Amino acid sequence: MTQLDDGADRLAVRIDDRVLSSVPDYVLGLIAVPAVEVGPASPAVAALLAAAEDALHRADLDKAGVAELPGVAAWRAAYRAVGVNPNRFPCAAESIARRVARGDRLPRINALVDLCNAVSLDTALPVASCAVDGIAELVVRPADGAETYLPLGAPDAPERPEPGEIVYADGDGRAHSRRWNWRQGHLVRTDLGRRRLLLTVEAAHPGGRAEVEAALARLDDALGELTGSPRPRAVLDRDGRDAVFVLDAPLSPAGGTTGSRS
Repeated sequence: MTQLDDGADRLAVRIDDRVLSSVPDYVLGLIAVPAVEVGPASPAVAALLAAAEDALHRADLDKAGVAELPGVAAWRAAYRAVGVNPNRFPCAAESIARRVARGDRLPRINALVDLCNAVSLDTALPVASCAVDGIAELVVRPADGAETYLPLGAPDAPERPEPGEIVYADGDGRAHSRRWNWRQGHLVRTDLGRRRLLLTVEAAHPGGRAEVEAALARLDDALGELTGSPRPRAVLDRDGRDAVFVLDAPLSPAGGTTGSRS
């Protein structure tokens, strides 16, 4: 049985009002991929990732230079606004940019993860691929401290997020991230095989919506080579905080406020 067989048909995604009260410029871009065969490599994606790494190498940035990239700097401010030290817990975009800026190459994981890393390096925004089989709801919200988080690669060592920490939480008391987008959880990792996925792009600065929409378009163009399925999109922010994906049909409103299509 594949992950796809167990997946929920609908996925609701929402930003909690308390998150937007702390970081009013937060924007969450989404692409739902109803069904895709995640392969180990793609020549087109490999070229995108190598080009993104080469560009960052040429920029010759040190750690401080990475922190000053507009997208990263905004996330550092957002982390501080919710009580997280970005020097100790850099956002996902800063983490991989730091590594590449040192002259390294990122490990090649699979076509989807590599694609997300390429777009993240180019935009200095957190970009992630999440397997959402069996998940009916994801809310970006402050943790209450009772959620269970399974660390990536260490699912037998569960953790409890700190109360007030921003997490991606489902309706079953599970957190699928720590400290917003610092770490992804094991249950939503993108492995090889047939998957239902949710791709996310996040910004935290004024005017970030346009950059998120541009990043979504780049992701969607690349996904066109990997899947022929419709790929509905949404952009959530303070003007539209929720959306529902029907994973074999177009995006539909979540009742009340809806996420905008891009």
